[in-house]
Amino acid sequence: MSIKWDLDWNGERVGFLVEEAAFNGLQQGAEHLLQASRARVPLEEGTLERSGVASSDRESLTAAVSYDTVYACRQHEELTWRHAPGRTAKYLEGPANEEAETIGEIIAAAIRRRTA
Repeated sequence: MSIKWDLDWNGERVGFLVEEAAFNGLQQGAEHLLQASRARVPLEEGTLERSGVASSDRESLTAAVSYDTVYACRQHEELTWRHAPGRTAKYLEGPANEEAETIGEIIAAAIRRRTA
C-alpha cells in the first residue's frame, strides 16, 4: 500500500506573514515600553514625559523608545538627583530590563496570532 500526497509550499508567503507579524509585535512592544517608562519619567511640568515616542522601522525590523528634550539624557543618567515618589533616573533603562520578557511575549503572540 502506498500513500500519495501533494504539498504546496508557500514559504515566501509564510515568511512575509511572519515578518509582518514580527513588525507589528515590535511596534506593540515599543508602545508597551513607552507606557512603562512614562510612569517613571521625572515629572515637574510633564515636558519630558510628553516628549516620549515609540518608533519602528519595517525594513530593519527594529523599534525604539526615545525622549526628546535637551535634558532627557542627563535626567536619565544622573543618579544623585531627587525625584517625586515613583519617578526615577534610569526611567527607560529600568523598564526596558524589567519588561524585556513581556515585550518578547508580545512579539511572539503577534506572530502566533498571524500564523495560526
